[in-house]
Amino acid sequence: QVQLVESGGGSVQPGGSLRLSCAVSGSIGNCIGWFRQAPGKEREGVAFISRNGVTTYVDSAKGRSTISQDNTRNTLYLQMNSLKPEDTAMYFCAAFQQLRLALACPSVSAHYDYWGRGTQVTVSS
Repeated sequence: QVQLVESGGGSVQPGGSLRLSCAVSGSIGNCIGWFRQAPGKEREGVAFISRNGVTTYVDSAKGRSTISQDNTRNTLYLQMNSLKPEDTAMYFCAAFQQLRLALACPSVSAHYDYWGRGTQVTVSS
């Protein structure tokens, strides 16, 4: 049984920083990452990392966010800096079920099998 539990969300002013965490239990595949969704908007892939450490970022997060994981893959992180109001959303941790050979992890939600319940990030003045 795989369980993903997010934490670290909260309220921050524009330009501030947050570090999200995802606690991973059970065996997952070769891709894990973060999605976000604001009310009334589509779910969007934010950042992803493969078992070998290859990272992928959505354009709006490049240069402001860093995805990482510990050596045992028990915890996934998303460091977000220079936060903007448009970053406001529920952030979800998601992971593959199986090990697949890929150049980089995809940003399409349908490819991911396991999901956490999310942690809220609010960026406002």
